[in-house]
Amino acid sequence: MNATAAQLFVNPARRRDEPAASIGTGSARFHRRLPGYAPTRIVDAPGLAHELGAAAVSVKDESHRLGLPSFKILGASWAVYQLLVRRLGHEPEWGDLDELRRALQPLGALTLVAATDGNHGRAVAHMAKLLGYSSRIFVPAGTAAARIEGIESEGAPVTVVDGTYEDAVRASAQCAADDVLVVSDTSWEGYTDVPRTVIDGYATIFAEADEQLAARPEVVVVPMGVGALAAATVRHYADAATIAVVEPLSAACGFASAVAGHPVEVPPPHDSIMAGLNCGTVSIIAWPVVQRGSDVFVAIPDAAAERAMRELADLGVIAGETGAASLAGLRAFVELDESAVAGRRVLLLCTEGATDPVNYRRIVGREP
Repeated sequence: MNATAAQLFVNPARRRDEPAASIGTGSARFHRRLPGYAPTRIVDAPGLAHELGAAAVSVKDESHRLGLPSFKILGASWAVYQLLVRRLGHEPEWGDLDELRRALQPLGALTLVAATDGNHGRAVAHMAKLLGYSSRIFVPAGTAAARIEGIESEGAPVTVVDGTYEDAVRASAQCAADDVLVVSDTSWEGYTDVPRTVIDGYATIFAEADEQLAARPEVVVVPMGVGALAAATVRHYADAATIAVVEPLSAACGFASAVAGHPVEVPPPHDSIMAGLNCGTVSIIAWPVVQRGSDVFVAIPDAAAERAMRELADLGVIAGETGAASLAGLRAFVELDESAVAGRRVLLLCTEGATDPVNYRRIVGREP
């Protein structure tokens, strides 16, 4: 793949004979009981809409979510809760965290373990801290110091694995024990229940968007990663919207899998500045949903994400490199298909804030 030019693949496996499937409202009710819950904002970008020929461009800004700089806490918290409920054998009655902690006391001391490029691991560690559990997080080599420090600020020791994100996933999986619970947002053979609930947890984003937007979007642009958020997006919007999935050129596992017609592994290095998308393998439970429900796969260079960070900053949205991927992908989509959004309402999912402040200052030229 050309390392500097954006690439577009129109998905021949897109199916339109399946209605969008609701992933329920249970996670939204759960999230509303967590401390600091508030719907994240929608930011309208009329200038961008005019430039691209869209009827409207709206940005769902996930740079601040439940005290963390990323949407990931939605999936991680719901997955942890569901994992603990299954262990307990019933769903406890609780109204606040103190009551939830007391209800979970019969489970004893536990450790939550996860692999991450930054945001998911911090979210798991944050949830462990809220519930009074220990945590341990694995990250791939090259993870930014600021992201490691963010995880450590939640009380979790961080192990840097000499390898890729996939290597970190394997290392975390080996920790599983009766009192050590692996909370992964990707899946593999024999491990699907937890990542399925991670996907379900992201339903809160779309429940909020339904209330915030005057009309449902006709184009939705979402980052890929392993595919969990993309799968949640497809489940909510695929019956009535064009879904564009965005990845870095150096880690376009969804793009490569769509071209091949089946999951394939993209070899390293996965060294994009879009760290949250540096994944070489799709999630086996997310991929079938993404494959059936995504219209186009867009692979973008880092320079496109940097430009999008600056543009979002001008809108008042403080987006990190991964958070800016959707806008960068939208631009590439329109450049490669001039009619892509003509006269249509567009929703961009901005998935993180400035999780690496040093890099943010270098790229944007201002403090996050």
